[in-house]
Amino acid sequence: MADLSYILPVLLLLTATLTHFCLHRVDEGHVAVYYRGGALLSQISYPGYHIMMPFLTTFRSVQVTLQTDEVKNVPCGTSGGVMIYFDRIEVVNILNASSVFDIVKNYTADYDKTLIFNKVHHELNQFCSVHNLHEVYIDLFDQIDENLKVALQKDLTEMAPGLKVHAVRVTKPKIPETIRKNYEIMEAEKTKLLIAEQRQKVVEKEAETERKRAIIEAEKQAQVSKIEFEQKIMEKESIKQISVIEDTIHLDKEKSAADAEFYRIKMQADSNKLLLTKEYLEMKRIESLGNNTKLYYGPDLPKIFMQQYNPL
Repeated sequence: MADLSYILPVLLLLTATLTHFCLHRVDEGHVAVYYRGGALLSQISYPGYHIMMPFLTTFRSVQVTLQTDEVKNVPCGTSGGVMIYFDRIEVVNILNASSVFDIVKNYTADYDKTLIFNKVHHELNQFCSVHNLHEVYIDLFDQIDENLKVALQKDLTEMAPGLKVHAVRVTKPKIPETIRKNYEIMEAEKTKLLIAEQRQKVVEKEAETERKRAIIEAEKQAQVSKIEFEQKIMEKESIKQISVIEDTIHLDKEKSAADAEFYRIKMQADSNKLLLTKEYLEMKRIESLGNNTKLYYGPDLPKIFMQQYNPL
């Protein structure tokens, strides 16, 4: 019984030790590759707990989600012989899980050292060697990110299909202090020039705005004057038309009155013409004599009656 009491803890310890070396965990976003005796096995494990042969088999965890590799302090010599340093280059990339075995087999589990880090050094030096300091530091700096991304992806497509570069970010390089001060002075002068140019543009714009405002105001006044003039003309035309209408109405009234008077006189003349016959005149004469008859007594009668009297 005493012997068994010592063996049990030993067995438990041995079991725990073997379990520790056999059981391993693969985190989410990673896959595991295995080595036995230095040879890469074709087995690949996905996130979770797995068992492997202890002491003989080892594993490496490989990330298959989006990751950022930082390449630091990259030296670069320009075409003019000035040595500059890029403090940090970030390469955002992702490895397809189905390509892990081939890439690890060809470039080891530290594939990014060969395919990313070394390639960044090479491409940056290629770029700097054909451009002078001003082009690298000022003129073409905004193109380095995209050019480096294109160059990396082109080689990866041929050498390591399944590894894709999403973006490249390059920090401003470090240049010699004396040159940097000269650039700062130059940039300050450029800034002053830009400020002066912008101020001149502002003044010109204000003058142009004032000129346009004056033109608009003059056009407005001209339009107002034109409208007032046309309005006065319309008023005069209205007054003239009203006067013409009134004159026409008055003329029509006068003409109607004259026509009526003419018609009355004409009708009266026609009536008189019809009435002035010999018999009618004789009757009127007799009526007139009758109305003017006077009686005279005595021996002396007015001669006019004696003359007019014509006995039958």
